[in-house]
Amino acid sequence: MAQNDLSKMFDEPVQAKEHIPVTATFKSPQIINGQSNETMHKHDLLFVVMHRFGDIAGSYGGMQTFYGLDNSSDILIGFDYGISDRWSFGIGRTKGAPNGTNTSQKQLFYLKTKYRLLRQSIDNSIPFSVTLFGNSVTSGMDRLNLITSDADFQKFSDRMSSVTQVIIARKFNDNFSLALLPTYVRRNYVSYMDMNNLYGLGIGGRLKVTHRMTVVADYFLSFRSQESKDYFLQQSGFRFYNPLGIGLEMETGGHVFNFIFTNSTAILENQFIPSTSSTWTKGGFRWGFSISRTFTLSKKSGS
Repeated sequence: MAQNDLSKMFDEPVQAKEHIPVTATFKSPQIINGQSNETMHKHDLLFVVMHRFGDIAGSYGGMQTFYGLDNSSDILIGFDYGISDRWSFGIGRTKGAPNGTNTSQKQLFYLKTKYRLLRQSIDNSIPFSVTLFGNSVTSGMDRLNLITSDADFQKFSDRMSSVTQVIIARKFNDNFSLALLPTYVRRNYVSYMDMNNLYGLGIGGRLKVTHRMTVVADYFLSFRSQESKDYFLQQSGFRFYNPLGIGLEMETGGHVFNFIFTNSTAILENQFIPSTSSTWTKGGFRWGFSISRTFTLSKKSGS
């Protein structure tokens, strides 16, 4: 009996080690357009800048705009802070990317939060991670006196939209990770024949190619009604497209740099899921980048 008890004492650290969480499923809280399952560590502050240029080709691209570099479709500046190792909070502002048909809103201020509900474990006792994400966005622009637009605000709440998302992610090995992102978008005020409530499904992945460089990609399917699609097509020849992003992610010390290509003009889910209006097949894609820097505000650690 004494030998068995002694054996159990030596087994316990091994068993505990097997249940430790998987780390670095993704290298940053953002894949490209979509969110990753990652949150900030406790007392860490992330400063992030994102930029989307204009169309590389097509009617609005080419040499006349130096392949989109003369234009900026959207710009974001924001901060994320780790309240705990599982829960982070963010604040920021984006220029916004109105397409002038189903959305005219710009000057967007956002609050966001992300919480790790489940964390994948090394021994696969928990086979995947589940993270909850949500944001609230408010337009600060002047009211647009156009009754058919989504910026003809009648009251303050008309300026607001929100996103709720479940991020289901798995790190299959050191080189490959995958995430599914069921998403609900609520816009309080929309243009005529648009949808207040819209569902979407995203998929994103990460493939490591060198020690400090990975290929990242994501794609979102928007479940817009056929009636809404037909109306915009018949009235103004306007088509909706699903956002696709592909890029390179480079880690250099405390910085993570993303160099990307995407057909989405907007950065926030509140706009790129319901309002992407350009397509890769007609040159309506652009290059963009994101730069993030993490600052540790406390020497103490813990969750």
